[in-house]
This record gives sequence, structure tokens and C-alpha cells, in this order.
Amino acid sequence: MSFRFPLPPWPSDPRQSAGLLGFLLLGCCLLCDVLVPNSLLSPPLLLAAGLATAITAWGTPRLRALKLGQVIRQEGPQAHQSKAGTPTMGGLLVVPIGVLVGGLISPEDPRLLAVAAITLAAMAIGAVDDWRSLTKRTNTGLSPRGKLALQAGTAVLFLAWAAWGQWLGGAHAGDVALPMGWVLPLGLLIWPLGLFVLMAESNATNLTDGLDGLAAGCGAVVFTGMALQLMLRGHEGDPVLAGFCAAMAGCWLGFLAFNHNPARLFMGDTGSLAMGAALAAVALLSNSLWPLLLMGGVFLAESVSVILQVWVFKATKNPATGQGRRLFRMAPLHHHFELGGLGEVAVVHRFWITSLLLVGVGLVLLP
Repeated sequence: MSFRFPLPPWPSDPRQSAGLLGFLLLGCCLLCDVLVPNSLLSPPLLLAAGLATAITAWGTPRLRALKLGQVIRQEGPQAHQSKAGTPTMGGLLVVPIGVLVGGLISPEDPRLLAVAAITLAAMAIGAVDDWRSLTKRTNTGLSPRGKLALQAGTAVLFLAWAAWGQWLGGAHAGDVALPMGWVLPLGLLIWPLGLFVLMAESNATNLTDGLDGLAAGCGAVVFTGMALQLMLRGHEGDPVLAGFCAAMAGCWLGFLAFNHNPARLFMGDTGSLAMGAALAAVALLSNSLWPLLLMGGVFLAESVSVILQVWVFKATKNPATGQGRRLFRMAPLHHHFELGGLGEVAVVHRFWITSLLLVGVGLVLLP
């Protein structure tokens, strides 16, 4: 499997590329603000980005002083062992900023409180996971079963809150909007779907956080895409949740200033689990599951690559040797391309551009 498509004019320097990504996303928000009534995306994006940059600059040396250095798993690419000791749990610095700025868009809208609650709950679960990893000096924190149980519990509480507020499924509870005016009437089946989306998206963003700047850049792109589609669909759009998405995009752009290669700070599960939970929560409350599926295609591919890798290995496992075939050189998918000879920075840039293209497709195929 090759991923060596030629890049459009794009700087190879990580700092310049992070700046270009930020300007592209800001430009899209400004254009939307000019052309779309009720749109106000650029102010929360700029405010969150500025605050996140300042807080991250202040917090990074303090996390280092607390010796919160990342433990690198031995099974990963050996080139990553040099990253051991880089401060982690950076999500603690920026996720609350995105939530706070996004919440100020319209404090009286109860949906924002629900989205903020599950985002911060996912951040807390990630923080416990990261802290246990650091104290045990291994790359494993919470047990997989314990982590999933905590995620499922918070997801069920969020869905109950959303159902009580009658926010699931748009005008008709349980409906899922699809392109070309199609609607999938799920009814009560929206509950298991919502549970799956919340847990799957949160873990998909977690799996994507494996290269410097990868999850932060893709997250900023997808949050911006979600904000744009929320303003472009319907008659007046949804400026409240769109503004929240713009604020979350801004906080990850601010974080990216310290997370581009070579990263001075990692988000950890603290940040990556919160990122996915926020995306899924917004999608569920705004009937935007289809746009999230398309725009978050990189997250989906990363998650599916791990599932397929495990399935193929188990299906072909030799009982005598305990070995099986591998579909990818290594999973998640970004490691496959990295081990294929494509440099870390090149993989990250291609995943960013893929996310930008998928956002474009998602905007064309609005529900």
C-alpha cells in the first residue's frame, strides 16, 4: 500500500506547515462569516487559539518539571524511542480552553453544557489513564475493560441527557440525516448507535495520536469542517454548536504550535479521548453523523486498520508458533506508512491534506 502521492504546494518545514494549516482554517472561517448570515466562527477560533498558545507555553515547562514524561511502547517504531520523556497530558492545558470559549458562544443553550460535560468527562478518563501509565512507567494505564466501562457509562449518561432534552435526531427523534434529503428513521435504535459513535470516535482519535502533530492537526481540520457544515446546512444553520466547534479547532491549533515535529508536548489520552468525545457529541446533537463519518475519515481509517490487523492475525495464527499474518506493517495506519519509508513529517502532512479533502467532500455532500 503506497501513500506517496505528490503534495500540492506545501512547506516541508513542520513549523511553516502548521502555520499554513492555521491560516487555511482561519480563512475558511472568515469566508463563512462574510458569506453566511449568523455565522461567527473566526472570533472563537482566534480567541481559543491565542489562549491555547499562551497557556501551553506557560504549562509545558511545568509539566516537564513534574516529570510527566511520555513512556514509549516497545512495540512501536524504534525511531520513536527518542521521544521518551517528552511531557504528556497536554490535553489538560487546552481542552478546558476550547470548552470555555465554546461555552461562551451562547451560555443559555443547554446543549453546550451537555457537550462540555462529556468532553471534560472524557478528558478526566484520559487523565486517569495517562497518570496510571506514568506512575507505573509503562505505556498501559487503565485496563481496556475498565477504560471502556468508564467511556460507556459517560456515554449513556450523555445520551439520557440528550434524550431528555429531545436533542437526538433533529425534528423527529431518532432520525439520521443523509445526503440528497434521505433520512434514516432509527427511532430507539439511535441509542445503541449513539453509544457506538461516542465510544468509537473517542478511541479512533486516541489511536490517531501517534505522530507529532497528527491528531492535533487532523482534529483542528475536522472541527473546522463540522463548524462550516453546521452553518451551511438549513436556513439559519446552528451558530451555537458551530461556534463551539470553531473554538475546539482553535484550541488544537494553539496546541499544534508546540506539538509539531519535534513535539515539545504530547496531548496524551487526556486530549485525544476528549477530542473524539466532543466531535461525537456535536454530531449527535446536530444530526451530523454523516458529515462526521466523511470528514473524520482519517480517524475511521486509523481505527479500522487496528481492527483488521488484529482480525487477520488471529484468523491466520499458527497454533504451533503463535504467529499469524499481518495486513499492515504495523497498526495504526500511520505506522504502516512510516515503516514503509515515508518520513514522519511527510505522513503527517499527507494525513492533514487527506482530512482537508474529506472536509471538502463532506461539504459538497451535505445532508
